[in-house]
Amino acid sequence: MTIRYKLGCTLAYEVRTPTVFIFNIEVARLQRHLDLVETLTLTPDLPLSQHTVPDINNRYFGIHAPVGPLTVHYEAEVTLDVFRANPATVQETPVERLPLDIMPFLLPSRFVPSDRLAAFARKEFGYLAPGFSRVTAICNWLYDNIDYQRGSSNEQTTASESLLLRAGVCRDFAHLGIAFCRALNIPARFVSCYAYGLQPRDFHAVFEAYLDGRWWLFDGTRQAHLDGLVRIGVGRDAAEIAFCSPFGGEVDYGPVEIRIEHADGSPELDGRTTDAISTEEPAPNGGAV
Repeated sequence: MTIRYKLGCTLAYEVRTPTVFIFNIEVARLQRHLDLVETLTLTPDLPLSQHTVPDINNRYFGIHAPVGPLTVHYEAEVTLDVFRANPATVQETPVERLPLDIMPFLLPSRFVPSDRLAAFARKEFGYLAPGFSRVTAICNWLYDNIDYQRGSSNEQTTASESLLLRAGVCRDFAHLGIAFCRALNIPARFVSCYAYGLQPRDFHAVFEAYLDGRWWLFDGTRQAHLDGLVRIGVGRDAAEIAFCSPFGGEVDYGPVEIRIEHADGSPELDGRTTDAISTEEPAPNGGAV
């Protein structure tokens, strides 16, 4: 089944001193993101530079903003063609068989100190049968033991701190899920996305685990449809794919508006999927595409 989405965002700022901005808000160009049509409007109309990261396809654009109001408006339509599988058939890949380009997603990172959480992860999940079901058990644990609580964390909160607080937002759920996976030698990475079904509408964070030669989506918050996640970026943790990064200036942040809905004619989603979901094709070397 394919589903077409209309989505976008409007970001407003008051620039107090000249500032360089780097944004990551555009839909990633993936093989399973079909027929992407998009527009990007800046007010005032400023020149921009653009860069797409090879292999992972994160798209960044940068601007030099003068003093005054700044509005970034992005609109897109895209057809999401998800790959589905029976979770029982999706197994873990032994470390010795992992492609080398996957190995960095086994390592601790700034917000994911998986080495510090290794003993906890092994005690809670190490005895479970390897495979998709074990990562699902991690998500079940997150949903049952971490309170989804706005304002309980900030952009500097690490997975270790979230575990102590037993509270967080989608960013923190994703970081903890990644930490537990990496501690069990399961490669995992942070995913930012537009999320159909998320209320209130916002940018959403989930994670992907690398199993059986493919990246599979997981969401410990259970707040959006897995087959309604349109990827923006992926990284080792949230530091690599912030939707807005200002440098060298003073900025006041205005309202953020996020939009996603079905385009005309697309079927409505019926509840949360229980399938294994992926939006990537396996690359020839088994790594990222």
